[in-house]
Amino acid sequence: MTMETLEFQAEARQLLQLMVHSIYSNKDIFLRELISNASDALDKLRLAKLQDGLEADTSDLHIEIEADTEARTLIVRDNGIGMTREEVVALIGTIAKSGTADLLAKLKEASESKGDAELIGQFGVGFYSTFMVADKVVLVTRKAGTEGHGTRWESAGEGTYTLEDAPDVPIGTTVTLHLRPKDEEDALYDYADEWRIKQIVKRYSDFISFPIRKGDETLNSMKALWARPRSEVSDDEYHQFYRHISHDWSDPLEIINMKAEGTFEYEALLFIPSRAPHDLFQRDARRGLQLYVKRVFIMDDSKELIPDYLRFVKGVVDAADLSLNISREILQQDRHIQMIRRRLVKKVLSTIKDLMTSDPEKYATFWREFGRAVKEGLLSEPDNHKPILEIASFGTTAQDEPTTLAAYVERMKEGQEEIYFLTGESRSQVVNSPHMEAFAEQGYEVLILTDPVDEIWVDAVPDFDGKKLRSIARGSVDLKKDEEEKEPEGDFAPLLGFLKEKLDEQVKEVRLSHRLTTSAACLVSDQDDITPALEKMYRAMGQEGPRVKRILELNPNHALVAGLRSAHERGADDPALPETAELLYGTALLAEGGDLEDPARFAKLLADRLARTV
Repeated sequence: MTMETLEFQAEARQLLQLMVHSIYSNKDIFLRELISNASDALDKLRLAKLQDGLEADTSDLHIEIEADTEARTLIVRDNGIGMTREEVVALIGTIAKSGTADLLAKLKEASESKGDAELIGQFGVGFYSTFMVADKVVLVTRKAGTEGHGTRWESAGEGTYTLEDAPDVPIGTTVTLHLRPKDEEDALYDYADEWRIKQIVKRYSDFISFPIRKGDETLNSMKALWARPRSEVSDDEYHQFYRHISHDWSDPLEIINMKAEGTFEYEALLFIPSRAPHDLFQRDARRGLQLYVKRVFIMDDSKELIPDYLRFVKGVVDAADLSLNISREILQQDRHIQMIRRRLVKKVLSTIKDLMTSDPEKYATFWREFGRAVKEGLLSEPDNHKPILEIASFGTTAQDEPTTLAAYVERMKEGQEEIYFLTGESRSQVVNSPHMEAFAEQGYEVLILTDPVDEIWVDAVPDFDGKKLRSIARGSVDLKKDEEEKEPEGDFAPLLGFLKEKLDEQVKEVRLSHRLTTSAACLVSDQDDITPALEKMYRAMGQEGPRVKRILELNPNHALVAGLRSAHERGADDPALPETAELLYGTALLAEGGDLEDPARFAKLLADRLARTV
């Protein structure tokens, strides 16, 4: 095939321009990205031979670096899996990963502030970092298992690239960088310099499990960090390893080392990130831990090793007693894997619990970034309700900062037997809800639950520390201590019956309320009914169920309710009363953030009523 010139995808072109023209405080990381890509290619070749029976020589898998100070070139070569022509276009000519817009925004922001923008690699686009240091890049590659020619890719990073066949190319990938002139004021160093190459490899890639060679010298130790004692590994080494496996540009929040010996041996090195990835709640996001067997890489996204609610945890598990050709199907059933999973979960949860006392600031960061995901475990893992609830924090009416359930229980009023909570879309909506009125007046603390998952898990968790969780928007509430304070419902019976008749399509019952102090009315669900928010969530997922009617509660001490009773006593056939009933129901629905069935009719009724008062 003759040479063809192609254009980069629009987002890739923007990214290239940012790489070339932006100011970065650390351009060294381009070499880390190239070595990381090469390491992945070597892993893939070894795995293809092991699991798919690919015929390939894996006796000397390695990465080779060559530098020519006179020609100003730097070459990174591997004898890994290689790429086809189509894969070159897909992996380099376009950015197929989600989150591209987010990446570009972060890069622009960082470049404008001239900050340290180590964002490369976050979305798997580390190859583009080469254009920070090179004005031309040439890639030659051939896919293992293919016959004949390979592919030659070349670009100056200016919006286009060329592709042509490359005959007699060995299996693997060679990347040649034609380096820009040295400019130390711009942190652009001489990357053909042997000392700088060694320094970068030692700092960023010492842990790579394949030899990185320059001439006859191997530049990296190839020591698996998870197999080394914590005391022998620096924080910087851990941080670089974390960046290598996670493609995150920030340091991890916490490092977890594990080692199990005995009947089943394994080692693990886990990281809790310091911030949530952009795709934390995207179904197609890659997740899982890297699995090794006796230091041999098996797969990099083993979901079987960590539950979905801890999907943000990154790291490596190295098992000593698994087969090297273990498949995903076998992993799902393997009892050793299940045992490792249980122990990893226990260790992660206990580590987070320790942070609550040892480093509250770190814990606060963790819960802010990942709490919503962790609470999913209350639905998927009933056996872990207790440890998950012990590390959870929730908004509360007692203070601006979140509280733990244990702290809530300690503050409970004498005689209080339940943990009160209210769900809603935002803190302000919940705090200002009519359901809160009596609880606020009498000094009862109420948890403020605003994550969508809160609507679901509260029904799956019966209690905490023997205290039942109770929604203040469900069932009946009676906080008044003095029986004489309670309004006799018999005085309101005719009005309640009238309202039930007129609002029969909307409500199942109308009754007096003991939860209201300033509002005229509110809507509550029966104790065993699903909430309106949950009903809406099910409908959004295409699960149409029967409509659940709710209960309208009236505040007998409110002037509107008292006036309505008097008007009804004077004449139950007054044509204005049914309209008042509609307005009363509508205002109760709006006060809790609900949606009116017919907003236009409500607005007209309200305007007409207001016009008569002016």
